[in-house]
Amino acid sequence: MVVLWAEQDVILHDEFRDGHVPAGCGNVRVLEQAVAQLPVGVTQIRFRADSALYETAVLRWCEAHQIEYAISADLSEQLHAEILRLPATAWQLERADEEARREWAEVPYVPSDGDHRKGRPCLRRYLAIRITPRQGTLFADGSAVKHFAIVTNRAGDGLALLQWHREKAGTVEHTHHILKNELAAAALPSGKFGANAAWFRLNVLTYNLLTALKRLTLPGDFATSRPKRLRFLLFNTVGKVVHHARRTLLRLTGTVHLALMMAVRQRIVQLAPA
Repeated sequence: MVVLWAEQDVILHDEFRDGHVPAGCGNVRVLEQAVAQLPVGVTQIRFRADSALYETAVLRWCEAHQIEYAISADLSEQLHAEILRLPATAWQLERADEEARREWAEVPYVPSDGDHRKGRPCLRRYLAIRITPRQGTLFADGSAVKHFAIVTNRAGDGLALLQWHREKAGTVEHTHHILKNELAAAALPSGKFGANAAWFRLNVLTYNLLTALKRLTLPGDFATSRPKRLRFLLFNTVGKVVHHARRTLLRLTGTVHLALMMAVRQRIVQLAPA
């Protein structure tokens, strides 16, 4: 499990878990430790996650700390029933293409977690998504329509909130892909839990170091570069180390690589404390 600061592309907290530990376990503690890593100047926090974080404890913690959230909701029988009860006029078109029609709607649903019975206003909104395949077709499982939902305490246009929540696929899921497939987090080195946890943490540190390298020292077009591009253009550059007249030189054959290395070196020098 990782908590990503999306704007800075930095992993704030990671937790390597045993295989039998459910995803919805101890998440308030994880969020507390992640938020504690943020710099003092951060005054507004917005949090988005998948249904593994759909816990009453997580929602209450976010609300108590004035953190705005959008989390995928488990489609319980009660919530699903409320979605099916919506009139046709409640659904608004998001987009339609040759594959399917996507619509969204606000769901008048209040969960039975007891908060609204204690004199507290219910701050949570439920937004539903309905996906219908093109006429005459069914989904692979034989269903004619699929429903999904999110819960949020944010105000504003529902469609904009759904789209913002969906952007997590390009942030934390992208980070998981980088860790496992372009670094080495998926190649666990040992049968011992502690060694594997240390290996995962090493990959997280590498991820953050690469982010710092891209943001602080490389030209702007490298800001979103993946590790394999950095390997091809930077780390695997062929050069020759030359020792001459008490100096150590790195001789590069390509002018492009030379210009890049010079620019990187200059930025690193500027970062050095006075």
